[in-house]
Amino acid sequence: MGSGQCDAEISRIAESVGRGVADHGAVLICGGGGGVMEAAARGAAEAGGLVVGILPDDNEAKANRWIELPIVTGMGNARNAINVLTAHAIIAIAGGAGTLSEIALAIKVGTPVVGLQTWDAVRDGNRYSKPDYQAVATAENAVQLALSLAKGRRASS
Repeated sequence: MGSGQCDAEISRIAESVGRGVADHGAVLICGGGGGVMEAAARGAAEAGGLVVGILPDDNEAKANRWIELPIVTGMGNARNAINVLTAHAIIAIAGGAGTLSEIALAIKVGTPVVGLQTWDAVRDGNRYSKPDYQAVATAENAVQLALSLAKGRRASS
């Protein structure tokens, strides 16, 4: 999960995350647009992974070129609920208010969140420290932790 626009460094990180997801045989689910979504999709697609885009529009032509399976919703930002409920874990990379909404919804519904240079989960000066929200420093750590948390979620579903 991440913004539709990002700088070169965040793009590189997102691409590494996408590649790591695919290298482990997992499916990459993203919003299907530009920025972080496109970079992660590119990384996963170039590594031979399946890339699913949950699009806010009702036109699959608006998906970035790396999306193999576009899912059109016509729901706008409400499609964030589909992203979060479909994923077994999310990796939030940088991002704006849309990413923050996905993080919050994921925490609410119990989808594990791995944060990478993204929003800090702090309330009343205290860091949110439940196991379903963890921040990491590298793309490799993000992928490893997300895959581990996803396995635990699948086993308990």
